[in-house]
Amino acid sequence: MKTFITDDFLLYNDTARKLYHDTAKDLPIIDYHNHLNQHEILADKNYENLAEIWLGGDHYKWRAMRANAISEDYITGDKPAYEKFLAWAKTVPNTLGNPLYHWTHLELLRYFDIDELLNEKSAPAIWEAANAKLSTPQMSARNLLKNKKVEFVGTTDDPTDDLKAHQALAKTDYSVTVSPSFRPDKGLAIENEDFLPWVEKLESVTNQSIENYDAFLDALSSRVDYFDKHGCRSSDHGINVIFYENATKDEVAGIFTKRLKGESLTAAEVEQYKTYTLVFLGELYADKGWAMQLHINPLRNNSTRMFKLLGPDTGFDSIGDHLLADKLSNLLDAMDVKDKLPKTVLYSLNSRDNNILAAMAGNFQSDEVPGKVQFGTAWWFNDTIDGMEDQMKTLANIGLISNFIGMLTDSRSFLSFPRHEYFRRILCNILGAWVEEGKAPNDLELLSTYVRNICYENAKRYFNFEPKSN
Repeated sequence: MKTFITDDFLLYNDTARKLYHDTAKDLPIIDYHNHLNQHEILADKNYENLAEIWLGGDHYKWRAMRANAISEDYITGDKPAYEKFLAWAKTVPNTLGNPLYHWTHLELLRYFDIDELLNEKSAPAIWEAANAKLSTPQMSARNLLKNKKVEFVGTTDDPTDDLKAHQALAKTDYSVTVSPSFRPDKGLAIENEDFLPWVEKLESVTNQSIENYDAFLDALSSRVDYFDKHGCRSSDHGINVIFYENATKDEVAGIFTKRLKGESLTAAEVEQYKTYTLVFLGELYADKGWAMQLHINPLRNNSTRMFKLLGPDTGFDSIGDHLLADKLSNLLDAMDVKDKLPKTVLYSLNSRDNNILAAMAGNFQSDEVPGKVQFGTAWWFNDTIDGMEDQMKTLANIGLISNFIGMLTDSRSFLSFPRHEYFRRILCNILGAWVEEGKAPNDLELLSTYVRNICYENAKRYFNFEPKSN
């Protein structure tokens, strides 16, 4: 049976259809936050089969399969690739209402020209057709990006990474810019067991001894310089619970020394350390012209049993509900009071926080960068039709959606870029609905400018990006 994805999918009025087909559809893609493997891009990897490229590392699909009572052997276990694919095909018909249903069929259509619903009956033929196409040079990692008009991808990289893959890619004639993003979560999580081993790794890559907090800050600063030298335009921070606890540098230095000695820290000391260190980093980012992305309010590793079995980032995270307004305000203000607040993108996994983030962004704007502080796009559990609409309407209600930097995939999959199409269709439909309802003028020139800017131009300016010449 053919899919439901027509040319006018999700476009419910004439204005939306015109905006999408005439403006949004063919715009290049700037994907400024994802978890793609830069080594696979460098190697220009071809994938063996649809299960490898589609199911490997995709905890969105894993969660749906578990909810469908699929055994873990077929999800993260050692069952053959074809059997894992069949388990996913069995799950797909149960995902109506979940964006996975739309994404699955968009990806089959856009990458493989397969216009057929995926289910147990159609799975064998789809497996054969997709795998045959995957074996061709046109479906290598680099071509998967290039053929979808991707111009920029921002990967997620630990400060101790040597960035050799990024360096090698920069020396090629590959038209897509692959930029590292500075993700120092392990250096902020002083309370975690892996903090001291991470400091030792930082010592190794910087070739310096870290015996005190000053040396630690010097080492972090040197890694910021290193990342900047190799094309970094953004940092990224996963913040489970927002923090702010004022402290002097001497106080934080004492806290750091206690941790080096293996002594336990109080909750207040942990928060003081995180606050001072992130403010220090934020000031460095501001000096470099980077953006700082703050991903707030996930509740991670909820299942102790499965965490022990599989480790982190395997599909057992959910939405946190910690309050954030006061501490987030203080954290941003601590940088802004020195005129050292970098461009900042605020995301919360809890959509309850949408109004808070949209309003907070308006407190710290600048006459140098339109939309300097951004209320970031609907993230993770929120990148649904309802979630995207709510995020964009909230931003429009409270701020300026005209300066919005738009969509990202936050994905580990090279097949995830139709999510930009998904976002663009939803955006065009919102604007078109406003026209139909008399809430916006039927000014296609104005509306097309909104669409082009939100889908492409704003991010291009925000991340100081210029496309490579082909």
